[in-house]
Amino acid sequence: MVLEICASSYQSAINAQNAGAHRIELCSELSLGGITPSYGLLKKVMENVSMPVHVLIRPRSGNFTYSEEEFAIMRADINLCKELGCQGIVSGVLKADNTIDVIRTQELIALSKPLSFTFHRAFDWIENSSEALDILINAGVARILTSGKSNAALDGIEQLKSLVEQANNKLIILPAGGINSENAILFKKSGFKEIHCSASSIQYVNELGAIAMNSSIFFDERIIVHSDLDKIKEILNRIC
Repeated sequence: MVLEICASSYQSAINAQNAGAHRIELCSELSLGGITPSYGLLKKVMENVSMPVHVLIRPRSGNFTYSEEEFAIMRADINLCKELGCQGIVSGVLKADNTIDVIRTQELIALSKPLSFTFHRAFDWIENSSEALDILINAGVARILTSGKSNAALDGIEQLKSLVEQANNKLIILPAGGINSENAILFKKSGFKEIHCSASSIQYVNELGAIAMNSSIFFDERIIVHSDLDKIKEILNRIC
């Protein structure tokens, strides 16, 4: 069974390699569900990690429906991954109604070739999983990262099994979400070929500044945050 580690830092990638994991999905900001890693992180990992590296291409948190500009950023990031020698891309695009944006997803798949393409957990937002699976098979996706439309893969294991049966070896169903050393064996016994987890441990730093650097209001998947044109103008009007 293949163990893919979701690595959101350089140290996580090195730990995955030293522990003997088979592959990493490189990203940043696990607290946001993952976004595209920086160029510096990607380059450093590619210089020092010998295992296959698949890279999450997600330009921001929130939904999976992107503007033309965001989609251009995604394409540029895929080209960068190819230049740096990555082995796979993890991405995908949905329409506003949370169905697959087939045209854009196919464009990403074509651009990614010859790299392996994984459709990420946006799959769990799609109402008709069976139809979506057939679409992704026809599009040439190598695997689907999914929790079986549950908060944890263990809770969605029956749905995951159904997807495996429907896929009929035409792509890989990659269970993700809450998989750990205690329940990983259940996925192997259920016949899954691969599993995905972060295997994270939390390290508290001894000292922090007196002022928090994060804002809880931004940790909401229902929102997209932009600097506001009118608010910027209003500030400029008052200070200039």
